Amino acid sequence: MDAARFLDRFGVRLVEGYGSSEGGAAIQRTPDTPAGAIGRASDRDDLAVVDPRTGRERVAAVFDEGGKLVNGAASIGELVNRGQTPFEGYWRNEEADAARLRGGWYWTGDLFFRDPDGFLYFAGRTEDRLRVDSENLAAAMIENILARWTDAAAVAVYAVPDPVAGDQVMAALALREGAGFDPAAFAAFLRDQPDLGTKMAPRFVRIVRAMPVTATNKVHRARLRLEGFRSGPATWWRDPEGAYVPFGEEQLAALTGEFEAHGRSGLLSSDAGRA
Repeated sequence: MDAARFLDRFGVRLVEGYGSSEGGAAIQRTPDTPAGAIGRASDRDDLAVVDPRTGRERVAAVFDEGGKLVNGAASIGELVNRGQTPFEGYWRNEEADAARLRGGWYWTGDLFFRDPDGFLYFAGRTEDRLRVDSENLAAAMIENILARWTDAAAVAVYAVPDPVAGDQVMAALALREGAGFDPAAFAAFLRDQPDLGTKMAPRFVRIVRAMPVTATNKVHRARLRLEGFRSGPATWWRDPEGAYVPFGEEQLAALTGEFEAHGRSGLLSSDAGRA
């Protein structure tokens, strides 16, 4: 979506590429690479998309007529290189080596899915994976959809704990200059997105003046996750009817009580006080 808008505005086509900074895996783009895909494995790599818990290869992606991925829970997994790589390890960091090299494979830490023709599609980082109602979701895929909202200047999607089990989806939105958050318009926008799955709609929405970033100018997801839904008056939550309403002290107290009732209050960070 961003690439299409960039092409319309500047007449320049953006082309995505992928390579692990450690040299452990690379994807090559070919002229027949479909829209949304990055490419195929390079000749020197034996890349696979696997379930990080079991190491079993995930099934091929299935798309509907509109191009929506319909089996993300079964097809999204971590990209690994099962062949030889030039990666020799980190400097004096055996723990990092063990995380990257397991079972003779190089684990990229990135989520992908693969279509039946072998083309690979990026779905986010492993730490950005969410599990909602037993379904695995990738934050990057939800972000790409939310970025279509014309009032959004920047979007970040991340997991917050569910009071019963797993995660809930939370989104931080930085608005364009002069724009205000219209909850009804935002809810209507979500309903109009054909590729927004039933579990993808954010349960919580936080409006930020500017997206927090790290020293390398990447979105500071760790900070956002830490603050979670306890992040102040600019937070909204989706009620059972799908409307977004302010998430205030009363709602926070009720939700905290649910966590306590299910023995999950330990998941609430004591450092994430309301701003």
